[in-house]
Amino acid sequence: MADFHVQPGQTWHFRKTVSESDVYLFAGITGDLSPNHVDEAAMRQTPYGGRIAHGALIVGYMSACSTMACADARGAGETPVSLGYDSVRFLAGVPIGTTIAISYQIASIDEAARRSQADVRVEDAETGKLLAVAKHILKWVPNA
Repeated sequence: MADFHVQPGQTWHFRKTVSESDVYLFAGITGDLSPNHVDEAAMRQTPYGGRIAHGALIVGYMSACSTMACADARGAGETPVSLGYDSVRFLAGVPIGTTIAISYQIASIDEAARRSQADVRVEDAETGKLLAVAKHILKWVPNA
C-alpha cells in the first residue's frame, strides 16, 4: 500500500464553533426552517433546552475535514471524489454555540477499487461527548 495516497491510521482534525449565523444561513439555503433550528422559544420547552444545528450541517463540517485529507493528497496523479457517507448517526443534538471537534481517520484502503474509507467522529470539544459518527468513502479517479 505504499503507493496509495493515504494510509490507514492517518488522521485529520477540524474544529469549529457552530454559530447562529451558520444555522440560519444553512436554513435559508436548504429551506429547512424546522423549529428545531430556528425557534428558540419552542425549543426551550424541549429536553434540548434551545435550538440545535441541522444534522446535514454537521455532515457538511465532516466534509470540511475530509477536504483536508484530499488537499494533502492532491497532485498525485489522481483526484479524490466523495462517494458518500455511510452509517451516519446523530447521537446528540448540537446546540448553537457548541464548539465541535471532528476527526477523520483512514480506516481502510481498497487499492483495486481505488477507494479509501474513513471513520468520522464529531465530538463536543469542551466535554468530549460524542455527537455524531459516519463512514466516508473516497474514490481516487485517475487524472486525464
